[in-house]
Amino acid sequence: PAGVIMRDPWTRCGLVFRLLQAAFAAAALAVMASTDDFPSVTTFRYLVAAASVQCLWSLAVAILDAYAIVVKRSFRIGRAVIILALGDWVTGTLIFSAACGSAAITTLLSNDFGACSVNPCASFMNATAMAFLSWLARAPAFIGNLWTAVHRIQKS
Repeated sequence: PAGVIMRDPWTRCGLVFRLLQAAFAAAALAVMASTDDFPSVTTFRYLVAAASVQCLWSLAVAILDAYAIVVKRSFRIGRAVIILALGDWVTGTLIFSAACGSAAITTLLSNDFGACSVNPCASFMNATAMAFLSWLARAPAFIGNLWTAVHRIQKS
């Protein structure tokens, strides 16, 4: 149908950003899960859950973007764009809040308690940094989807 043929540069850029999001979220998940101490702190468990959701969401949308590129069709239409923007907003809020909470607990452990000798603070810091990078890589895709959704709503 007319208007469905791909003329959207966001699909290719979106694929790159989605893969970056998934890679950073998977790295945060792997680093945090490799420590024995993460289940003892609720915020670190939340980071693992948020990174898992972010990774799954990013991979699912990356598969859709890759399929759109292969068949040369755009899925950036009406409801799909709104669903993508809402999904990005929810996963972005989850990963950002988990990263902020983990950063706070890591700072508390390292600076205030001086407990890095008995805790893997370096791993906690690395996982937190990967979560922030995952959120940062998500921002361009969210802005692109939000702009497309607003543009489509204004057209109708």
